Amino acid sequence: MKTRLLKISSAVCAVAISVSACTSGDKASTTTDSTMADTSKVVALKPAGPAPDWGKTIKPEMQTVIEKLASYGDKPIETLDPAAARKNHTPTDAVMDLVKENNITIPAPKVDTTGKDIDVAGGKVHVRIYTPKEGNGPFPVIVYYHGGGFVIADLDVYNASAQGLAEQVNAVVVSVAYRLAPENKFPTAHNDAFAAYEWVVKNAASIKGNPAKIAVVGESAGGNLAANVSIAAREKKIMIPVHEVLVYPIAQANMNTESYKLYANAKPLNKAMMGWFTEKYLTTMIEAQNPKISLVNANLKGLPPTTIITAEIDPLHDDGTMLANKLSDAGVKVNSRNYEGVTHEFFGMAILVPEAKAAQAYAAEQLKAAFK
Repeated sequence: MKTRLLKISSAVCAVAISVSACTSGDKASTTTDSTMADTSKVVALKPAGPAPDWGKTIKPEMQTVIEKLASYGDKPIETLDPAAARKNHTPTDAVMDLVKENNITIPAPKVDTTGKDIDVAGGKVHVRIYTPKEGNGPFPVIVYYHGGGFVIADLDVYNASAQGLAEQVNAVVVSVAYRLAPENKFPTAHNDAFAAYEWVVKNAASIKGNPAKIAVVGESAGGNLAANVSIAAREKKIMIPVHEVLVYPIAQANMNTESYKLYANAKPLNKAMMGWFTEKYLTTMIEAQNPKISLVNANLKGLPPTTIITAEIDPLHDDGTMLANKLSDAGVKVNSRNYEGVTHEFFGMAILVPEAKAAQAYAAEQLKAAFK
């Protein structure tokens, strides 16, 4: 994915869209307490054109981000090979350009970041560790898995979500750069995800973490990975996460659900892209029915309390609701919340999109309660 803006300073970029940054961003001034935001001074982003046909209910701030993303003129991901697709602009690029154009102040980060390579079967994966600057720990730990359909994106593209959670929860966040497809086919990403979690369980104390307080969080493909980590922990009889937050997770293989039909042409994720991602990650399409991909077919009993966040204008909306129902049927405590007028990938846009700020705050609230 294109990270020309992010490579300059990953810390700055992360803070720019994190929840703690929202207050400064929304108010265009420096404030350290995001709960004290004066919503009357939020920078109002106004779209240039009418709402798109695929999203008539879209919020103006969300539409402005989508318009900026379209302005780059990139070719549709589903028409590209993976190497080219990874060079496309991302929603994060759009947010960062809008932040710059609207002179939104970026506050100082409240966390330090370090990188580490950890051993996994067949190689190594990189993790980025976010550690609160204030306090000595041990802090609760969140293992975070980014989105991108198992094929695109990286830690920089999803820096905002990881850092926002670290700052709001006052937790160590370990963001995992699992290996991508098609270079690494199914179930490589799933195996990497669990290996990283297992590493955190064994090494939490060395990163100022509390080994008794570990949760998992993931977005999209990462939401699928996070749930699979909980399942694998149960099966392998190691410590199960105390909580899981699944943000618009990939949870089943049927691309003819109502939300797939309604939002087949949505941006930044559409039905064609989901087919492209599936084809790139799986060796055969039969694997789409594997419970690791189709979580609704998995044994979900005994999983940790779960928070599911969905977006209205998203082909994966129904994946989230179906998974919530299946988890509840399996006796798992589930809290879920849908955010109207926003699209897939909205969660990391808290500096610009009010619904993203609310969703991050909701996730943080759920995690803090679990860590108590």
